[in-house]
Amino acid sequence: MSSINYSEKIPNNVNLGEDRTLQRALEQWQPNFINWWDDIGPAGSTDHEVYLRTAVSVDPQGWAQFGHVKMRDYRWGVFLNPGDADRQIHFGDHKGEKVWQDVPGEYRANLRRIIVTQGDTEPASVEQQRHLGLTAPSMYDLRNLYQINVEEGRHLWAMVYLLHKHFGRDGREEADALLVRRSGDENNPRILGAFNEATPDWLSFFMFTYFTDRDGKFQLAALAESAFDPLARTTKFMLTEEAHHMFVGESGISRVIQRTAQVMNELKTDDVSKLRAAGVIDLPTVQRYINFHYSVTIDLFGADESSNAATFYNTGLKGRYEETKREDDHSLKGQTYKVLEARNGELVEKEVPMLNAMNEVLRDDYIKDSVAGVERWNKVLTKAGIATQLRVPHKAFHRNIGALSGVKVSPEGRVVSDAEWTANEAKWLPNREDRAYVASLMGRVVEPGKFANWIAPPAIGINRQAADFEYVRFN
Repeated sequence: MSSINYSEKIPNNVNLGEDRTLQRALEQWQPNFINWWDDIGPAGSTDHEVYLRTAVSVDPQGWAQFGHVKMRDYRWGVFLNPGDADRQIHFGDHKGEKVWQDVPGEYRANLRRIIVTQGDTEPASVEQQRHLGLTAPSMYDLRNLYQINVEEGRHLWAMVYLLHKHFGRDGREEADALLVRRSGDENNPRILGAFNEATPDWLSFFMFTYFTDRDGKFQLAALAESAFDPLARTTKFMLTEEAHHMFVGESGISRVIQRTAQVMNELKTDDVSKLRAAGVIDLPTVQRYINFHYSVTIDLFGADESSNAATFYNTGLKGRYEETKREDDHSLKGQTYKVLEARNGELVEKEVPMLNAMNEVLRDDYIKDSVAGVERWNKVLTKAGIATQLRVPHKAFHRNIGALSGVKVSPEGRVVSDAEWTANEAKWLPNREDRAYVASLMGRVVEPGKFANWIAPPAIGINRQAADFEYVRFN
């Protein structure tokens, strides 16, 4: 490992200084990245000094340092987890062979596609969250938003490094295109649907970081198994940073629920109109936001049956979540997996070749993980003596990808008619009134130690700072 020079233009542990051609290429890409950041990054943040953690190594004991930094001057670096000279491919047709340090020619197109798709999600979420800083519920939350923004930027750098280093001119062109697409743009949108949705308010932001960044965790974990070693090592380190993004989502929703429960107890009511009059987010609205963000996110895993997913697994490009911990033959030939389809007005299971169901396997792992967090939210309600329980909807609800696309299914998992769906859609998904109400709460609170009325303070500050710590210095 080369030592880290924090003042370097591109902090790294990939010996960038010894590869002058690559270093020049990345340094030429950097001004375009800064232009993108200025153009479509966090609005109104240019002169703020923000208490950020910056990756400086991959040492688990001290991989990041904290300090006030102007975001535009943040050191976006390139870091790969330490390599293992003896690492072998654990799954697919190449199981038992040594992992690849270079891209095999026959897998070049598929690997590039995987890296570009992952890379495209990173700037997309920054674009989606562009205006949220203007309505932050506290300085603590503003800092967390900005931390996520800079780390999504670093994750973009991680993918751009791979494109520049391993894919020649094609890679350079793809890296440039990552800065040209725009979230929600009609003519040049981001690649995946969920990354073209608006994130207009902080309830949406917390849902996004809980559910959609959790998709990132599972996709990155599957890529961390890849036979292409630089990709595996890059994504393994990205997971270290991704954990904070999910923490922001889970703790954010938990604090919303905590504050709502407090007001429900003070007013001795669960009446939505009374709770809205008191300026908190009622639980039915929270449930509808869960229904929306969860269903949009599980679509990100792709079609339940996919020949591409089988190809990625067979060829060693993308494994399963925690592949090495699974006790099977890691080739899966002849094995089957159950997926859902609608037949005669009912949801039924059917067995398909497991290799073709790899998206569904990853989706089901994700669902288990998501449910666990929702149960932690329910403990907040139980502790407050409130009987209401939140839940994720059925996995066939509100789906727009695969065999379940367009099938009308209730949150409980019952196939319904178009008429019943239309009659209930406003009860199941956030409606115009919900969004308008949540938007009406979004006033900026940035005095140290103060919080908007609709959210409780956190249990502990970032890096154990005091409750009134100045996380953001406005210049």
